[in-house]
Amino acid sequence: MIKEISVELDMNEMADITQEVRKFVRESGKSEGAVLVFNVGSTGAITTIEYEPGLKKDFPRIMDRIAPYGEEYEHHKTWHDDNGSSHIKASIIGPSIIVPFSNGELLLGTWQQIVVVNFDTRRRRRRVILQIL
Repeated sequence: MIKEISVELDMNEMADITQEVRKFVRESGKSEGAVLVFNVGSTGAITTIEYEPGLKKDFPRIMDRIAPYGEEYEHHKTWHDDNGSSHIKASIIGPSIIVPFSNGELLLGTWQQIVVVNFDTRRRRRRVILQIL
């Protein structure tokens, strides 16, 4: 079973998609298993985080220390664009996660939410694929 969701996000913005994933798992009718959550594209990522205002600000700030926007990246010479740091950040976090579920419920921690992150330098519609494994 596969489903696609999409989320419109600004640069360095993240969105909590836990409820959409939870609903997908419930609608699958399976009680035990795992769900794959995969971002389509090389400048977005999927991870888990405590989705609260402080971390929503801290996360992009720390990621920008790792791969600062505005630096010169070889990627810019290849494509004549400005999103080399976006690709690096997305690669570090990764495009997907797998979340187990039992009794039809995601096995997440109390303060753990599934998020999609847009690291691109412009507003993007992020496509996320959900698949029951």
